[in-house]
Amino acid sequence: MVTALFASVLIAIPGILFASDILQLMGTDAATAQRYSGYTQWMLGGNAVIMLLFTINAVFRSAGDAAISMRVLLLANVANIILDPILIFGWGPIPALGITGAAIATNIGRGLAVAYQVYLLFGGRSRVKPSLSSFIPRFNIIGQLVKLSLGGIGQMLIATSSWIGLMRIVSIYGNEVIAGYTVAIRLIVFSLLPSAGISNAAATLVGQNLGAGKPHRAERSVYFTGWANMIFLGVVGLLFVITPSSFVGLLTQDPVVIAFGSTCLRIASYGFIAYGLGMVLVSAINGAGDTITPTKINFFCYWVFEIPLAWMLSVYLGMREEGVFYSIFIAETAMTVVAFIVFRRGKWKQRKV
Repeated sequence: MVTALFASVLIAIPGILFASDILQLMGTDAATAQRYSGYTQWMLGGNAVIMLLFTINAVFRSAGDAAISMRVLLLANVANIILDPILIFGWGPIPALGITGAAIATNIGRGLAVAYQVYLLFGGRSRVKPSLSSFIPRFNIIGQLVKLSLGGIGQMLIATSSWIGLMRIVSIYGNEVIAGYTVAIRLIVFSLLPSAGISNAAATLVGQNLGAGKPHRAERSVYFTGWANMIFLGVVGLLFVITPSSFVGLLTQDPVVIAFGSTCLRIASYGFIAYGLGMVLVSAINGAGDTITPTKINFFCYWVFEIPLAWMLSVYLGMREEGVFYSIFIAETAMTVVAFIVFRRGKWKQRKV
């Protein structure tokens, strides 16, 4: 937790001070960057809560309390859903804060979830029972954590920067396309939260079974969770394909933005079933203690393949913004294929957890 808080400060300071500059680097014009800088400041400045949220959830999962992790994420998202319309559009004495209100709602929801996590940790209601001495920095342990987490950090940086790279290409086609793309990605990320929980469960099961010397049971658990995730994302993806405008319309009333956002949501959802399996496979390999291989998979599929593909389809082949949207679907499917090949080779079974 101490390490997570330290890392969050390194992100928060430039995020608060240079929010507008960061947005302009992503391709937005000065006026749009200024308009959305408040949102960026709140999201980057408040990243400590998301750091704590996922760090403490990882503690619960590693102790076998995966159900607690799911309840925590449910609380964060329900609070966010309730607060979003109140803070965005205003209600009674609460003023309309626009897009900045969405960021504030997200931080409040996550903050409530972290408060609940702390209550569970120190209230003796979880298997993990830390003491105050647990918060004394132990630099040898911190060094081990940093070494172990470098692969995971690399995966997150690669995935996040790929979205920024796609945003840069999308920005060529105007602010309405950027807004539609942003709304669609927000909906996609929200819909993937339950899948992330399922995938994390697979990682936990792999670690526990490998630690118990039962690699074949670990493999069976991965396939079971993979099917469950594919079914869930298949249903969600089908809804997004059939009626994307219904979901995009929940976050914006601009008909042009709804049109672009609906197109992005529909096309990206074509790969949901495949991605459901890919998420589980990558998490399983991580759970086996191999964070380098998933980093290589992410690097190849998102940087080497997805971004050049998006440029070729949208600019060279003249597909405009739809070329970028199709690159998301194709790259996620490619990631699943590569992850499946790596997983089937079975080298992860030989790792000591």
